[in-house]
Amino acid sequence: MEEKHFDEWIILKEKLHFDGKVPSIREGQVWWCSLGENVGAEINGKNERFTRPVLVLRKLSTLTFMGIPLTSQPKTGSWYQGFTFLGKREYAALCQARVTSVSRLHSKLGELPDNDLSLVRRAFLRLYQ
Repeated sequence: MEEKHFDEWIILKEKLHFDGKVPSIREGQVWWCSLGENVGAEINGKNERFTRPVLVLRKLSTLTFMGIPLTSQPKTGSWYQGFTFLGKREYAALCQARVTSVSRLHSKLGELPDNDLSLVRRAFLRLYQ
């Protein structure tokens, strides 16, 4: 069984909550996001900030967005959508999409071209229709 770091995550989660940081986001941007140390098959963040690249699929308000975690591990099937980002192959984990607070965002990595964002959106809609 994989080692978990829930105690460290709880400390960081509390800091993120009380930090008050509200970065401005736009659909199609990719950010390092503190997703945390999660349960079961839920995708985790990595490193001391428990971060992972996340695509802003839909801005819901100034404080929340629908985010899709990204992975560089090759994935196939309807639960994933591949694309190239910053010269590397990435996979949107459509099955791990969730509403996320902007307080979890650390730093912006870049933005998907419109055609790749449309590709991910279409795959997301196919999966959840």
